[in-house]
Amino acid sequence: MATDPTQLQLALLLGPDPVHFENLISHLMSSSNEHRSSAESLLSLLRQSHPDALALNLARTLTSSNLPECRAMSTILLRKHLTRDDSSSFIYTRLMPSTQSNLKSVLLLQLQKEDNKSISKKLCDAISELGASILPDGAWPELLPFIFQCLVSYNAKLQELALLILSRLSQYVGDALTPHVETLHEVFSRFLNNENFDLKVAALEGAVNFIMNCLPCLGDKEKFQDLLPLMMRTLTEALNKGNEAAAQEALEFLIELAATEPRFLRKQLVDVVGSMLQVAEAEGLEEGTRHLAIEFVVSLAEARDRAPGMMRKLPQFIKRLFVVLMNMLLDVEDDPVWHSADTEDEDAGETSNYGFGQECLDRLSISLGGNTILPVASEVFPGFLAAPEWQKHHAVLIALAQIAEGCSKVMIKNLEQVVSMVLNSFQDPHPRARWAAINAIGQLSTDLGPELQTQFHHRVLPALAGAMDDFQNPRVQAHAASAVLNFSENCTPDILTPYLDGIVSKLLVLLQNGKQMVQEGALTALASVADSSQEQFQKYYDAVMPYLKAILVNANDKSNRMLRAKSMECISLVGMAVGKDKFKDDAKQVIIKLIVMWWKVMDVLMSLQGSQLEADDPTTSYMLQAWARLCKCLGQDFLPYMSVVMPPLLQSAQLKPDVTITSADSDADIEDDDDSIETITLGDKRIGIKTSVLEEKATACNMLCCYADELKEGFFPWIDQVAPTLVPLLKFYFHEEVRKAAVSAMPELLRSAKLAVEKGQSQGRNESYVKQLTDYIIPALVEALHKEPEVEICASMLDALNECIQISGLLLDERQVRSIVDEIKQVMLASSSRKQERADRAKAEDFDAEEGELLKEENELDEEVFERVGDCLGALIKTFKASFLTFFDELLSYLTPMWGKDKTAEERRIAICIFDDVVEHCHEAALKYYDTYLPFLLEACNDDNADVRQAAVYGIGVCAEFGGSVFKPLVGEALSRLNVVIRHPNAQHADNVMAYDNAVSALGKICQFHRDSIDAAQVVPAWLSCLPIKGDLIEAKLVHDQLCSMVERSDGEILGPNHQYLPKIVTIFAEVLCAGKDLATEQTVSRMINLLRQLQQSLPPSTLASTWSSLQPQQQLALQSILSS
Repeated sequence: MATDPTQLQLALLLGPDPVHFENLISHLMSSSNEHRSSAESLLSLLRQSHPDALALNLARTLTSSNLPECRAMSTILLRKHLTRDDSSSFIYTRLMPSTQSNLKSVLLLQLQKEDNKSISKKLCDAISELGASILPDGAWPELLPFIFQCLVSYNAKLQELALLILSRLSQYVGDALTPHVETLHEVFSRFLNNENFDLKVAALEGAVNFIMNCLPCLGDKEKFQDLLPLMMRTLTEALNKGNEAAAQEALEFLIELAATEPRFLRKQLVDVVGSMLQVAEAEGLEEGTRHLAIEFVVSLAEARDRAPGMMRKLPQFIKRLFVVLMNMLLDVEDDPVWHSADTEDEDAGETSNYGFGQECLDRLSISLGGNTILPVASEVFPGFLAAPEWQKHHAVLIALAQIAEGCSKVMIKNLEQVVSMVLNSFQDPHPRARWAAINAIGQLSTDLGPELQTQFHHRVLPALAGAMDDFQNPRVQAHAASAVLNFSENCTPDILTPYLDGIVSKLLVLLQNGKQMVQEGALTALASVADSSQEQFQKYYDAVMPYLKAILVNANDKSNRMLRAKSMECISLVGMAVGKDKFKDDAKQVIIKLIVMWWKVMDVLMSLQGSQLEADDPTTSYMLQAWARLCKCLGQDFLPYMSVVMPPLLQSAQLKPDVTITSADSDADIEDDDDSIETITLGDKRIGIKTSVLEEKATACNMLCCYADELKEGFFPWIDQVAPTLVPLLKFYFHEEVRKAAVSAMPELLRSAKLAVEKGQSQGRNESYVKQLTDYIIPALVEALHKEPEVEICASMLDALNECIQISGLLLDERQVRSIVDEIKQVMLASSSRKQERADRAKAEDFDAEEGELLKEENELDEEVFERVGDCLGALIKTFKASFLTFFDELLSYLTPMWGKDKTAEERRIAICIFDDVVEHCHEAALKYYDTYLPFLLEACNDDNADVRQAAVYGIGVCAEFGGSVFKPLVGEALSRLNVVIRHPNAQHADNVMAYDNAVSALGKICQFHRDSIDAAQVVPAWLSCLPIKGDLIEAKLVHDQLCSMVERSDGEILGPNHQYLPKIVTIFAEVLCAGKDLATEQTVSRMINLLRQLQQSLPPSTLASTWSSLQPQQQLALQSILSS
């Protein structure tokens, strides 16, 4: 009878002979996929069905195997199976008490016996994980006594391991150690004073982790202040004895402390930072050591949320650090390879010091800001520029480009000085310095735009054009073309137009240059110039397009693929700039060429058995973007090509991230210096992700959104494939751009489906399909919003949700509305807690104006979130009207505090707008809120902020319209408040005109709905005297329609005694009619014309003549023309 081979293997593993289990461990480490996969299946079976046998066999292998690699693997597996967070593998709670007890004993015994240092450390990890799982329940009372026993032993190895376990437990279960604070202070102090460096460093790690994780308040941390000099001494002694490995380890722990608990260092900050800068300045030390010392100081500067402004109090140290970083930028060679390079990416001659210096200058300027960094830079730069060495000139220009983002606000105030310094270097004798000057102009154009473009276009563009003539130095030429891209991105057509003749002709010369890098730069610049100048580019189209098409057709070699890719980009951007009519004939040729190219790409992919193109092949990404631009240009005419475009686009959007996961402390580190891999650390895992895959995926997702937006109902046939692709990506946490694109696409998909159904283009599907899509998208969007870590993306999600609510309307069911409302509560709570945290930061002892600026920016992001919340609530109120009020009542406790004087003007405005919506759309059902809402609204009519006033006076208008008898007692006060807004001397100033127009509109509603409560003979003419209104075009149309109606019914108060207000009315009509369709609807315009014609026929000639004479001559002419047509 045949036996199942798996059961046979299982029986052997469960038998008495340890060799079978040891073989299983070996196979788990095998390079053979087959062996490893089979072993993993058996391990999984043991875990599910025989957890006790698995645990005991692992323990036996750990204690008895002669093979270090098997003992190491057993320890790793024990850790995995004893880690509570690893829910799929955690088996401890399923073990029999005897096995649990055995396991705990084996781990502690083996720790004392194990000679292999690497395995010992893995044992520490396993013990710590199990401790973290069971110590809080009191299930391992022997562990802490064992650790303390080891610490008082005379065995240095055991002491070090005990310190390591303490360090891990501090991270995992700090509460379990807090009762031993006095003992542990003494332990750390004793070992930091020990002669043995391994023990010193282990004590340093333990102390840092204990301070960070186990001491909840600053007062408790104060007791450990006396350890800080000992920690620093560990570092200096290691350096003095030439033990840089120990020094680097110590530095890494101190960096963690600086980033997490910067205020712990505050009292001894001068000594600590001074020591670190000495290390950074010591050129005899290894690069790695100096870099870590710098990293410490930069991390301290970046710890703004925990110690705002602290480092800005040490300007003398900032200058020393700045000089160190500037000197690192000097570590660059004039390598001939740099000059002869084929691509702009070639960085021959640049060292790790140079790269690190750049990165730190960028980080330092962002964290400390321009008021701190620029004075230091202004002191250091002139000496470097005056020196003869090109490296020093180069360093200044590179540094300027690095600090521009962080210092932008202050730099913009000193633009003349900054721009002059850079443009002077365009004449530097050394090409690398000239390249750096061009690089700086490119970066400044991005960071200081559009002010730089507006004020200095007359100096920058001619300088870049001149640099394009440097035929001896193609890299300088190419970079000048690239800088034109940066400059024109922040440029308006009117700035660019006068320079177009010169720039386009130079770029066409470069396009014919033999050097591919120069051609690529010229294509990028042409594309950007076309994009920025739009229809102004039409006159160059016939000269430019033949060159672009020739490159697309002829650049077929592997070496030319970036050139070809850039030509696709350029053609599509030029097409968009000049428009469909000019481009359509060439567009068809280009599309056919792209289709042929795409089929070739697909053939290559097939021949690679479904693998991707080479990582550096830009074809796919550029082609996807070119297709989308062609679609934007051609609109519905692009539909026939969608069947070619969509399959590869979906394929790219569905790419799985290429992820490598290792333990954070693993020896097999992911290549940190590989630019194509981005690493993030989550808990104890280090995750490496191939960025090229993520970027292609993000591009594809953006393009899908673009097609849905552009093609509307024409996109319908693809929704069934696109929705399941993009909806899961709302929670794609590897890449923000992918999430943003998925978020933006949600309303576009719903809109496409709804329009297709409405226009009968939905392939037989009806409204139930839109309902299904709503049921798929809305819950997913709400759930993603709940989990979204980035505030900016939360705002985008709320924006998308608002659009989805408007599109789906009454298709939303009660359960979905409930989930939206519950999530809005969570969003507001999270926002409130962020604001509270910032308020606490503002109370910190080192808080300063620069920090205040940064907090203001963060607060503005939360204001944006609240604005989006207001939009969502507005959409729900407009959709469901009074039936939404049961939900709205739940939100009152979140919304009414937003009226408070302690809130920002923007928060008050949004809160008022939400209540305005309730009154406007819920009519009688909203009357119950008037008692609370109206007194606040009346007060807000005279708020200092014009936007708040606008929202408040608009609210007075809707209350007057729908409030009936509830509003009547407040008419007098409302008139008085509106009068203050209308009669203000600057009422019609640009900042105030919207509030003025809305106040006039509200006054009109009081005249219309509460005539019996006012002195109409005074108030109606006062209202008339304010007309026409011209700022708020929506209110203007309503108000002028109201005036029309009053004149049509010969309203006595509007016409006045003996028709004395008629000239004013005619003047108003004339102004409205002369403004075209802006100030009145077509219907109102035709009613006004009819009224004027009636007046012409019915009024006595003398009255008509005097009325006519009150008009300005051009108004008379315009009216005559209108009335005679």
